[in-house]
Amino acid sequence: MSGPRVAPGGRREIGTANWLACQASGLVAGTNPPNLFATLARQRGLFRGWMWFAGRLMPGGRLPRRESELLILRVAHLRDCAYEFDHHVRLGRRAGVTAADVERLRRGPGAAGWSARERALLAAADSLHEHRDLDDATWTELRAHLTPSQCVELCMLVGHYEMLATVITALRVQPDVPRR
Repeated sequence: MSGPRVAPGGRREIGTANWLACQASGLVAGTNPPNLFATLARQRGLFRGWMWFAGRLMPGGRLPRRESELLILRVAHLRDCAYEFDHHVRLGRRAGVTAADVERLRRGPGAAGWSARERALLAAADSLHEHRDLDDATWTELRAHLTPSQCVELCMLVGHYEMLATVITALRVQPDVPRR
């Protein structure tokens, strides 16, 4: 199936408040209203709760924004979720994620050029993706760079974007159209 399983809703299907939130999100992202948002907004109350939760992780989290974007991009790459990847390449640029970083993300935490902290974060994302857990060595390396609060946030951020990649894939959310 190549088309969306649930088409993005318009104002009538998602309500005026959600429609306005989708419009604003598109302006920030540099696209038309994001298809993901307009699709999820068909479940109006859940969408608003998800927006609050997701916004507390990114951009409202305590991890530096560049690092959050690196983690999200790594998850999107591991999940082969082009929608999530492309969206966060655009957002990541604003947070200092370079084209070289994006290419290096495809090679993973072992690629040359990462700082020790970035390597630890990306290794944690890989472990959470592959094993749904962090072994003691990965945890110890992560704790050398992050506070306990940041470790909680990292686990929730990675888990959230794993979940989101599942939803995007299952609903066949289509790419967003850049604004001209």
